[in-house]
Amino acid sequence: MKIRALHTYHVAPRWLFLKIETDEGIAGWGEPVVEGRARTVEAAVHELGATLVGCDPMRINDHWQSMVRTHFYRGGAILMSAIAGIDQALWDIKGKALGAPVHQLLGGRVRDRIQVYSWVGGDRPADVVEQIHRLRAGGFDTFKLNGCEAMRMLDSVRAIDRAVSVPAQVRDAFGTEVDFGLDFHGRVALPMAKPLLRALEPLRPLFVEEPVLAEQAEHYPVLAAATSIPLAAGERMYTRQEFKQVLQRGGIAILQPDLSHAGGITECHKIAAMAEAYDVALAPHCPLGPIALAACLQLDFVAYNAVLQEQSMGIHYNQGAELLDYVVNKADFAVRDGHIEAWDKPGLGVEIDEERVRHAARHPPDWHNPQWRHADGSVAEW
Repeated sequence: MKIRALHTYHVAPRWLFLKIETDEGIAGWGEPVVEGRARTVEAAVHELGATLVGCDPMRINDHWQSMVRTHFYRGGAILMSAIAGIDQALWDIKGKALGAPVHQLLGGRVRDRIQVYSWVGGDRPADVVEQIHRLRAGGFDTFKLNGCEAMRMLDSVRAIDRAVSVPAQVRDAFGTEVDFGLDFHGRVALPMAKPLLRALEPLRPLFVEEPVLAEQAEHYPVLAAATSIPLAAGERMYTRQEFKQVLQRGGIAILQPDLSHAGGITECHKIAAMAEAYDVALAPHCPLGPIALAACLQLDFVAYNAVLQEQSMGIHYNQGAELLDYVVNKADFAVRDGHIEAWDKPGLGVEIDEERVRHAARHPPDWHNPQWRHADGSVAEW
């Protein structure tokens, strides 16, 4: 079997899908994308993919090493995301060719289902509480909220009070019947991270994500020593070398690699094993599409330290399409009692509605994240 062609499809709301065809009629799907930089990643996919045409798709490890090591410049969001999507598609092909799910090829599953959580958007506490009521009816009991709006490097007590008000009202409304994580989104600098974490402690959030930017990872152990809240990070780290440094320093309780950013299944399987050696939990980042989620689930089913899975059904970013719009086997993604069950379909286990994808790609979106500024006119972290 040989790789015959690579095709990319830029679709709403902000996703890039990849289809790799072989000369034996078996095709694999991947999701290589950086949110807001889909076209840039698309160019990288075709540059890297050109070297794979005519090659045996079953030699995934060799292709992964070749895409990384035969190029002098490597790593980073764009290149590792392009490699990630190609890697996912190759695993999909391998599983389909062998008639086995990817988790079986990785040694077999260690669990029968994985707990998932739902994003809750909105800035007003009443809207957040209403959304949680609705999502609970749909089977969710674990959620993630934005931890704060734009925050200056040194901000007021009023800013802290505003940030605390939303989760406080969630606790008032639901008590301990629900769990929720809070995403600081890298918006908080070290001078404000400590007092904000301290103010949030009585609300007992499940975790705080990106308490400071990933490039300030040296502060993770300092912050961890100052709070009882588990700290999570990893969506903006792209190689096992970056994760190695964070694990060695300590401070992070939950690692969140993104299988569409951090080199795909091949790399994230190794990152998960590294995290397990440090007694760190795994909760893959995935506010993306169905192929990315299917890849994450394959890892969740084999990684002992996987504890939670992010997913984007109903997420506030989804404008123009939803996760299941492009999926034929929708029932396999059903959330029951807050979990998604393992499946045994070959490859990634997601059946893509190719006609729907092709139609959507005729009018590709142009999504970019908002650009924020502080009241004094300086640029704010989004």
